[in-house]
Amino acid sequence: MANSPKVQAVLDKFHEIGIIPVVVLNDAKNAAPLADALMKGGLPAAEVTFRTDAAEESIRIMAEKYPDMLVGAGTVLTKDQVDRAVNAGAKFIVSCGYDPEIVDYCLKKDICVCPGTATASEMMGCIRQGLDHVKFFPAELNGGLKKIKAIGAALVNLKFMPTGGINAENVVEYLKDPKIFCAGGSWMVKGALIDAGKFDEIEAKVKEAHEIVEKIHAEQA
Repeated sequence: MANSPKVQAVLDKFHEIGIIPVVVLNDAKNAAPLADALMKGGLPAAEVTFRTDAAEESIRIMAEKYPDMLVGAGTVLTKDQVDRAVNAGAKFIVSCGYDPEIVDYCLKKDICVCPGTATASEMMGCIRQGLDHVKFFPAELNGGLKKIKAIGAALVNLKFMPTGGINAENVVEYLKDPKIFCAGGSWMVKGALIDAGKFDEIEAKVKEAHEIVEKIHAEQA
């Protein structure tokens, strides 16, 4: 099943941006300055984890103030959270595991969804539902790039977004592999930096991550 133009546009944006900052916001007041730092740093995207009470409002603020930013919701566990996130402006849904019901719900609503997978069986379930892009989580604890290469050799049409344990050192190896369409990471947007309002420091770390992506894309061109 081919992706709809709307979903494919989001997937193309994932690849273009390369590294998707995974953020935890405890206070929605930090949403706008964080979004500003991400935009200025060159990674105009955020996976806002739905594990705090501030997540929904944070997505709304980012989506309204920065309409060109690719804002989505992570750690989505229920269909209600899907609706709340999308109504707030989320353009994609990410989960830590594979829930066929949530996948089906998103597909019917034409929402880009990247469920978390760790096993070949979960990945095959995603393929059966028509997905060709999935999250691999937690990446490093589950065998990292070696496992992706091994499973990917069999599931030839599947591409992965590794998340969990990704950092400035190992992200290069991941992004150079053709099975990877982007990587999710939090090393440049750590919660302590956000809560302390150190957005200049975040912007600097984001710029470093963006430069990694730019260099790899240039080598692959």
